[in-house]
Amino acid sequence: MSENAKLILDGVTYELPVLEGSEKEKAIDIAPLRDKSGYITLDYGFKNTGSTKSAITFLDGEEGILRYRGYPIEQLAEKSSFLEVAYLLIYGELPSQAELDQFTNTIKSHTLVHEDIRKILDGFPANAHPMGVLSSLVCSLTAFYPESITDRSKEQVDLNIVRLLAKMPTFAAWAFKNSMGHPVNYPKNKLDYCSNFLHMMFSLPVEGYEVDPVVSDALNKLLILHADHEQNCSTSTVRVVGSSKASLYSSVSAGINALWGPLHGGANQEVIEQLDAIKADGGNTQKWVEKAKDKNSGFRLMGFGHRVYKNFDPRAKIIKGACDQILNKLGVNDPVLNIAKELEEAALNDPYFIERKLYPNVDFYSGIIYRALGIPTDMFTVMFALGRLPGWIAQWKEMNEQKEPISRPRQIYVGATLRDYVDVTKR
Repeated sequence: MSENAKLILDGVTYELPVLEGSEKEKAIDIAPLRDKSGYITLDYGFKNTGSTKSAITFLDGEEGILRYRGYPIEQLAEKSSFLEVAYLLIYGELPSQAELDQFTNTIKSHTLVHEDIRKILDGFPANAHPMGVLSSLVCSLTAFYPESITDRSKEQVDLNIVRLLAKMPTFAAWAFKNSMGHPVNYPKNKLDYCSNFLHMMFSLPVEGYEVDPVVSDALNKLLILHADHEQNCSTSTVRVVGSSKASLYSSVSAGINALWGPLHGGANQEVIEQLDAIKADGGNTQKWVEKAKDKNSGFRLMGFGHRVYKNFDPRAKIIKGACDQILNKLGVNDPVLNIAKELEEAALNDPYFIERKLYPNVDFYSGIIYRALGIPTDMFTVMFALGRLPGWIAQWKEMNEQKEPISRPRQIYVGATLRDYVDVTKR
């Protein structure tokens, strides 16, 4: 016999089904509540509301667990490539070597973008934020491939997926080049996914650019760690927009804009900006550590702790190793990065931070890596978007395959009650 929850309203008892996920998460199904009782629920920000059933990502913030399709993030980051993880998220299983080769080669065949998109890029001023450029270029793909709206065949969906995975690095690198006032680079398909992106970012006509395998490997890990993270703001946005039967390109463009918000994708940028502020103040890290410990100061260190992970961020442990390797390899002499290492040392050893589980998170280390690579802070969220792309695609695809209805939240109206129109001469 299935379990039910009982809700008593105005003396009437309503039974609501209790659902259990594969990882023992429990939920009360309130879908019949309004029809039965006339009531709805109110949950600001949907903090306690499940909007869908999903088989893509499992996250346990209390235990510090993150799995893609059942595979621990630790194993994927150590052993896998970003495109292999993308295939896993989108299609549900790790690919065979033949499947991965075909997937990779098909993506390479679509890296080049229509030359008319260059005209769109040329229309942006150099000071345009790269996220605005990126979202516009991605959205423009719906105009270049209008069949993406009406044709929902498996073949067309797979083609849309490949196109987006192939062209996103080109768009991201072009957004960077636009902000620098540099000529854009075209893809080099002889390179792997991450190396090709680094080439398009940093190669200049006046000198060659050799991709450092340590840098490429670190980028590969960073992209994997950001590839999906359950029903966050941007992912939910992709599903909400996609529920209207909008194209994959339009839906992902909406996700990029949601990620652009400073409360979502800007955390690693805030880390670097705060480190710059500490440097400008004289670089006394202990002063700022003490300020963070003073509950009356209203100050908090960016990049420490996580609103979902109450224990530790499993991604941070992985990327810390890559961060140390990059800094040692590049031999970067940057006082801001030295301040970051001092803050890390304090947080890992100070009882105040340990007791409150305020460990350095993935945003702390990713910001440090991006800075060491010479990527400006305005581009940090673009890097986040590049990593999150497979998750957005997987979530859009799953939502369509589950034939979910169009998203339409309810509200509690708190405005004026019925009143009569007053002529403008009498107001």
